Amino acid sequence: MPGYEVRIAEKSEQEAVLSTLLLAFSVDPCMRYALTSPETFIGAFRRLAMALGGAAFEHGSAYVGADGGAAALWLPAGVESDGEGIGALIEQLDIPPEKQEVLGQVGEAMGENHPHEPHWYLAMIGTDPSRQGRGLGSALLKEGLRRCDAEGLPAYLESSNPANIPLYERHGFEVVGMIQPGDFPPLVPMLRPARR
Repeated sequence: MPGYEVRIAEKSEQEAVLSTLLLAFSVDPCMRYALTSPETFIGAFRRLAMALGGAAFEHGSAYVGADGGAAALWLPAGVESDGEGIGALIEQLDIPPEKQEVLGQVGEAMGENHPHEPHWYLAMIGTDPSRQGRGLGSALLKEGLRRCDAEGLPAYLESSNPANIPLYERHGFEVVGMIQPGDFPPLVPMLRPARR
């Protein structure tokens, strides 16, 4: 969407940002693998999102569209997701043991694929489903990538929805692997090399 205004989210907007992401991820294949029931998904999503990318609020790298229709959580170099928090949440949920084992393998593979050199990590990005297809996600990506480029750092993400891969490729990301243990949906690591 030409001229779609994107800005850094204020800490006071955290719940609004998480609500936008909740809507966006409500049909995400990887997210719904573990959080299958609506009640479980709604009850756990905010805690999971905060463990994955909540540090963005503290580092001034949570982005939101001016109308709240889209949001992204970027983690700067040296800032990581809360792996222990994610593991603890999964243990608290009523997830069958066989799925917990698969989720453990997913977590290990994510760690193995994650770059070790300084980089920006796009932990989560999403658009309210009623607003999808209007370029809001592209506007968010451009804003975050502008910061990556200003610092001369690569950007990394895991695409949890195959439908989003072409969007990321248009913004310079390249597929660098595939995470799919057991019956888990494809999770695709993608890297955008550093630019200046």
